[in-house]
Amino acid sequence: MIKIDSFELKREQNKLARKIRLQDDFDKLKTIAGVDCIVEGDNILASVVVCEFPSLKVIEKKTYSLSSPLPYKAGFQAYREMPAIIEAYNQLDEEPDVIMVNGLGINHPRKLGMASHLGLSLNKPTIGVTQKLPFGTIEKGKIINHNEHVGFEVKTREHANPVYVAPGHLITFGSTLNIVSKTIQFPHKMPEPLHIARKVAKKKVKGKKE
Repeated sequence: MIKIDSFELKREQNKLARKIRLQDDFDKLKTIAGVDCIVEGDNILASVVVCEFPSLKVIEKKTYSLSSPLPYKAGFQAYREMPAIIEAYNQLDEEPDVIMVNGLGINHPRKLGMASHLGLSLNKPTIGVTQKLPFGTIEKGKIINHNEHVGFEVKTREHANPVYVAPGHLITFGSTLNIVSKTIQFPHKMPEPLHIARKVAKKKVKGKKE
């Protein structure tokens, strides 16, 4: 099994995090993508779905599967999943304006969650959305990490646990929250682009098993 050199990867994350920019790098939002991964044994299947905005009509769906290069380790999700995501993303006919990622943004110990890392790699605006909060605490609806505001706790469905939202790269806090609120469709808890991306990935995995 490949071992993770946590010390070296932390150094790299700290260096990359200094390049993160929380400013909107888009004029008008016309398309938005959802990115998710499913891990099956030694394989990772990445799904990228592009939707029109604000209708959320699906334009493109792409998937890519490859052998997992690294074992799971909290805080280093991007190193494990990003190679498959980028391969799927490179198949798209047109690049989306903003990318939603099932993963952390700057709400990460070193401010470089999956969404931030992917945003830097693709030079695209990204938003991180998760159903759990592995890092940080909640104070009045805000995610606080090392005494700094790094995201939001968002209630997307009545009688359901909240989701946790953070800017990744090239997007502001305000735009992050605004876009997420406009991509929630009842009865789904996650933003629609991410819900669809997950659905596409599950269908692909099921098809491979049959």
